Amino acid sequence: MAHISIVSPIYKAEECIVELCRRLKLAIEPLTEDFEIILVEDRSPDNSWDVIQNEAEKDSRVKGIRLSRNFGQHRAITAGLDVANGDWTIIMDCDLQDLPEDIPLLYFKALEGYEIVIAQFEVRTESRMSQAVSKTFWKCLSWLAGMSFDYRTGNFRIISKSVLKNFRLYKEQLRYIGGINHLMGFTSTSLIVQRGKRYAGNTSYTFQTRLAAAFEFIIAYSDKPLKFSVLAGISISLFSIFFGILIFILSLNNIYTVPGWASIMVSLYFIGGLIIANLGVLGHYIGKIFDETKRRPLYLIESKTFEVPVSLEVKQAEEALTKARQEIERLKNI
Repeated sequence: MAHISIVSPIYKAEECIVELCRRLKLAIEPLTEDFEIILVEDRSPDNSWDVIQNEAEKDSRVKGIRLSRNFGQHRAITAGLDVANGDWTIIMDCDLQDLPEDIPLLYFKALEGYEIVIAQFEVRTESRMSQAVSKTFWKCLSWLAGMSFDYRTGNFRIISKSVLKNFRLYKEQLRYIGGINHLMGFTSTSLIVQRGKRYAGNTSYTFQTRLAAAFEFIIAYSDKPLKFSVLAGISISLFSIFFGILIFILSLNNIYTVPGWASIMVSLYFIGGLIIANLGVLGHYIGKIFDETKRRPLYLIESKTFEVPVSLEVKQAEEALTKARQEIERLKNI
């Protein structure tokens, strides 16, 4: 069992891996020699897996996992967390924007009595416009999801063994590490660190993918879109009643004249579009419920550079099963 585990999802990062491993070792070796670096290759289209294998051959503390297809960043992180066995586990991205040199800061902060310590970036490398958009986006997302999220934070964090153990109990298909950590409710804090520059390559996250991920996150952790649908329907109904009363009063006073077809068509299109949108939101929730009921695996591992040790719990269960079978055979022979 390692004292510190580092889990990092790998995608389009073949140029970052060697430097990532080098700097991780330099940062952690002063803390402990007992650590493991778990690199989860999320079926990257480049040569990332070959680089991971080479690093694992040079140092057994580097462990590689290759998924059977691209499952997404947070499922890849889940795959790494499922095999991590450290007393403390670091989650970080592979592009070196999460600085390995900040790991000791997170570690010593956790030793003060925190189960989760989240890195909060003091300076972001994006433009002011991008920062403003991110800030607004995360505020809206926090409100919709009913959780408090800081736009200056990411996946970079350290979690205790207790958090790791309980994290594995969460099996929902729609996964967000920060959201699950928030739901767990363990003692947590944030620590201000510097944001590094991407070491090589370009991010695979576009505006469209971020928007899609945000929508999935809202669906996974909040029912506010459904409540908005109900509120919008009630508001339109009340407006229609008020407008009908107004037309009736105007008609009694011979003031109201029958409008043209344009206003009618606009109203029909508006109400029709709203109904379709509401049905779409409802259908999306039902679709996600359908996905959850299938109980499909969160990820599939194609290959790995190490053998997963059998846990003490599994050994005890196997021994108990063997004893039970022996007892059954003994009873049969009586």
